[in-house]
Amino acid sequence: MRVPPEPSSLMEIPMNLFDKDGRLDLSRRLFLRSTGGGLLGSGLGLIGPAFAQGGGGSMPGLPPSRPTGRPFPEMEQETPVEPGRRLGWAVVGLGKFALNQILPSFGESRCSKLVALVSGNRQKAEQVASRYGVDTRDLYDYQTFDRIADNPEVDVVYVILPNALHAEYTVRAFKAGKHVFCEKPMAVTVEECETMISAGREAGRKLMVAYRAQFEPHNVEAIRKVRDGEIGALRLVTSDHGRILDPKDPADQWRMVKSLAGGGSRYDIGIYSLQAARYLTGEEPVEAFGQIANTKDDPRFREVEDRVAFQLRFPSGAVANLSSSYSTASVKRIQAFGEKGSIILDPATEYEGNKLALQTEKGRQEVKVKVKEQSQFAAEMDHFSQSVMNNHDPKTPGEEGLRDILIMQAIYQSACEGRPVSMEATGSTR
Repeated sequence: MRVPPEPSSLMEIPMNLFDKDGRLDLSRRLFLRSTGGGLLGSGLGLIGPAFAQGGGGSMPGLPPSRPTGRPFPEMEQETPVEPGRRLGWAVVGLGKFALNQILPSFGESRCSKLVALVSGNRQKAEQVASRYGVDTRDLYDYQTFDRIADNPEVDVVYVILPNALHAEYTVRAFKAGKHVFCEKPMAVTVEECETMISAGREAGRKLMVAYRAQFEPHNVEAIRKVRDGEIGALRLVTSDHGRILDPKDPADQWRMVKSLAGGGSRYDIGIYSLQAARYLTGEEPVEAFGQIANTKDDPRFREVEDRVAFQLRFPSGAVANLSSSYSTASVKRIQAFGEKGSIILDPATEYEGNKLALQTEKGRQEVKVKVKEQSQFAAEMDHFSQSVMNNHDPKTPGEEGLRDILIMQAIYQSACEGRPVSMEATGSTR
């Protein structure tokens, strides 16, 4: 039997999901659960009335989104740790994102070090291990992953796999006695998020979701300016994230499969728009309205959605107009509008090169933000390492990831029902 080639994707896919010819085998969904059937069809047009102030369906049972005592938008000062002390990290999945962004960032880290790798391709793992000084004894594949429990050098497992595999490998890591740092979105269903949180509590280990934008200096400065009232009372947030989904690119192929991705542009890049609305307002939405549009007969969108326009209403009266797309030219923009001015982040969520501008009655001013030596990736990893070492709750715990999935499910529900969906308010964190 020919060994299937490892996909060159943003996130590495375990080999037991491929057939003998190297294609995704959708019958081998051993650990996958879809988000629910029938929500998105290939010919779904733009649906739903204009966003209303009240009424509509409901999304019951929403839990508080932030752990008690943890203000959501603040960049808190970390407690100093013992000089030279670093936690050992194991990276699960060696796709392009891991290879090009995460692994190099360990070189900028002050509290985290790479000590183990998990990959379905032994040759690749050995090459990467040689480059980063990882002992070949600390290499695992997806079948031997659980043996990581016997490796005392591993403190944290970083899960960088397709969305539908996050829950499985998070739970397995907790059972192995490790803390978990998981890529966003946290999982594909509310139930999976809850399972991950429960598994961490039972194991007495910490869970953090990799919301890198909350560690990106320009976004952090934008949050500070809003909190300090530099644009007056915040009234409106807009954010758009879009790109072209390329079926010829192995990095995009699993994103077209609902059982792997959980959803389309909404789950993948729309989460940046959703996060922006939440961390700029410092509030939780009380109502959501969504509209979905797919290009008819486009094979890319047989299972997942393309364009999503969604709106959120917050307790203070602030409104967010947000979007995501898999069929538009690249855009990564966030804007906040207040009574006295506005803040523009464009681009807002690039790996580097983001820009911030402040617009007031005095005109437009480009804001020079001091970028630390650390990358946003090193910063978020070190934050988690320090949270573990100091026994503090991380800034973006599992409850934060769960909240995003709950809101995204409400947006899907709204798009299907053609009406706003009311959500239980959890109040402002300002």
